[in-house]
Amino acid sequence: MADPAEQVQNRFDRPLRIAALVKQIPAGETMELGPDQRLVREGLELEMDAYCRRAVSKGVEWAQGSGGTCTVFTLGPAAADDVLREAIAWGADSGVHLCDAAFAGSDTLASAKALAAALRAHGLFDLVLVGRNSLDGDTGQVGPEVAELLDLPFATGVRRMRLEGDLLSLTLEHDDGSQEVELSLPAVLSVAERLCEPCKVPPLQRAEVAPERMVLMTAADVGPGPWGASGSPTRVGPIRLMQHDRLGLVLTGSIDAQVDQAVSILCERGALAPDAGSGDVAQLVGLPVPQPTANVAVLIEPDRPQVAAELLGAAARLAAQKKAHVVAFAMGGEDISGLGAQGADSVVVLEGSLIPEDLAGAIAQWVRTKGAWAILGPSTAFGREVLARAAASLNAGLVGDAVALHVADGALVASKPAFSGALVADISCTSDVQLVTVRPGVLPIPTPRADLRTEVSSCTVTPRQRLRLISEVRDDDLEVLSRAQTVVGVGAGVAPSEYSELSALASVLQAELGATRKVTDNGWAPRSRQIGVTGRSISPRLYVAVGLSGKFNHMVGVRSAHTVLAINHDPEALVFGASDVGIVGDWHDVVPVLVERLRHEIA
Repeated sequence: MADPAEQVQNRFDRPLRIAALVKQIPAGETMELGPDQRLVREGLELEMDAYCRRAVSKGVEWAQGSGGTCTVFTLGPAAADDVLREAIAWGADSGVHLCDAAFAGSDTLASAKALAAALRAHGLFDLVLVGRNSLDGDTGQVGPEVAELLDLPFATGVRRMRLEGDLLSLTLEHDDGSQEVELSLPAVLSVAERLCEPCKVPPLQRAEVAPERMVLMTAADVGPGPWGASGSPTRVGPIRLMQHDRLGLVLTGSIDAQVDQAVSILCERGALAPDAGSGDVAQLVGLPVPQPTANVAVLIEPDRPQVAAELLGAAARLAAQKKAHVVAFAMGGEDISGLGAQGADSVVVLEGSLIPEDLAGAIAQWVRTKGAWAILGPSTAFGREVLARAAASLNAGLVGDAVALHVADGALVASKPAFSGALVADISCTSDVQLVTVRPGVLPIPTPRADLRTEVSSCTVTPRQRLRLISEVRDDDLEVLSRAQTVVGVGAGVAPSEYSELSALASVLQAELGATRKVTDNGWAPRSRQIGVTGRSISPRLYVAVGLSGKFNHMVGVRSAHTVLAINHDPEALVFGASDVGIVGDWHDVVPVLVERLRHEIA
């Protein structure tokens, strides 16, 4: 719901023209692949993306509050007009539907170009709102790419927003922390899930929307293109549906008997085996020293040393295959002494600004001058914005949120999950420079090599001063859940005052804490610990679900876990259908018994 304090503080000096960009996606439960290994959309239940619902809701609220207008834009097939109808029924003034066979196969950059062209055709908007992410692709790229193409400032993950005249004061919800920033209208903002209540209208009410309130735009209406697949600098290769069938064993008997049986099954499945660490270390020692013919660049995010080590190790391995030179883009004032040991052949220190928009401009100009075969960056709020803006500036392909990288036929291929890990696609870029953001915690951390003499140079970043960072707080480490071999997930059935009662279980399993959305909404755990559709997708060896119901929106985030153990007092609880082993009982009674059995087994 809208924050009453925010409504009082807003000062609308004039009517605002607001645009909201929305996307129609298949409902997660109905997603499937066809014989051609492409996502089947025909006959599936379709809905507005969850984040887009907040963009519409806030756009309508501010349009009505200022006496202005809210226009909703979508790109998609004929059926996508349903999201426009829903937005208009919620209160939007009109809808624009980009619909043409020529748009088919659009990647994020082709989509951003079409949407930016449509926005220009309808005149200057004061505010363009987009969802923070698209749940079918998990890229977060369209917003910053649209901003770059329209030459507008951008802020991502808006949790709170206040307007005074043309000055926007924003609280941004990032991966494991938050920022307070200011910028002036016009601007593009991507909105967080907790910004406001979502736009939701039942089908019958949507059907009442008059057709004349929606405008159709074809490819010819937005310009010469190229559009769709022919205008997309990325190509989708093989797609693999990730099947994770669960045993679904719901145990019976006394708690002691159930725990004994559960621990026995966990042992048989290797869920309690100590991690050998073989997947966490890669060797840089012994890699051939390349005679450079190209550059593999790495964006180093400040204060994320593990992510930097992962990306530099990956870049060094790619560079050895391509006979390339690894360049690290580091921020001024950061410690760069260990980057050479992690794989960098040279370091370019970016001096003058830490704002993503400014850094993207400097990196794009460096690439135009020096050239690059690939640029790797972290799949964080920072990395996504910098590389998305750089990709739009360079007219280059960008693959977001990759979990694996390899070279095939001279091209960089990135394996990318979608639908919270329901499928994985191999995607490559057709552009001269290939950009990839990589999910933190999924790549091996290399054994440091001898720290060779690393060339260091500097690059001046010109600050545009369109966004001002007021303050920044980090309340967690986003890599923790990614690397955890065991995770104990808690739901609203565990009060925060009772978390200490799970300490012994976490200790014996050497587990990290995960949580449902209700838990993080209540502030009982950092948002970075949220697992599910609008949270994190994880793949631990063992996931233990305690005090949670097991709704799809949460359990989809652990579908890649090797083994799931659930504890719930209700034998009919949904969580048992998404688990391998279920213990029926009050967790207060089960956990102490389970801890004792595990101590005996693991010892």
